[in-house]
Amino acid sequence: MTQADGGWIGRVGTPAVDVRARTRDGCLSKIRRAAGDDAVLTVELMPTLVGVAEAAAVMGWDKRRVVTYLDRGSFPAPVATLASGRVWRRDDVESFARSWRRKQQRKRGR
Repeated sequence: MTQADGGWIGRVGTPAVDVRARTRDGCLSKIRRAAGDDAVLTVELMPTLVGVAEAAAVMGWDKRRVVTYLDRGSFPAPVATLASGRVWRRDDVESFARSWRRKQQRKRGR
């Protein structure tokens, strides 16, 4: 299963059958129905990855600020560094963004 275009896509069977749903649970339900009652399923969930530009968009920053925080050790470590740049799990960046925003709100409240 993978997240794409505002929903989820799954693949099951031979020949492969693609199923689509708006939610992860909905996609998993469709995969179970397509596979049949007696099937044993192994679900591989592929995380959504983001580069510096996408991470900056999640944070509401420009790309230079992401690199600055990364260089300071204040940003989540990338899961990989490719020839095209560093990549993170989108969930990790979104979690960091929520935490960072809470800290900023606390600082302003003082």
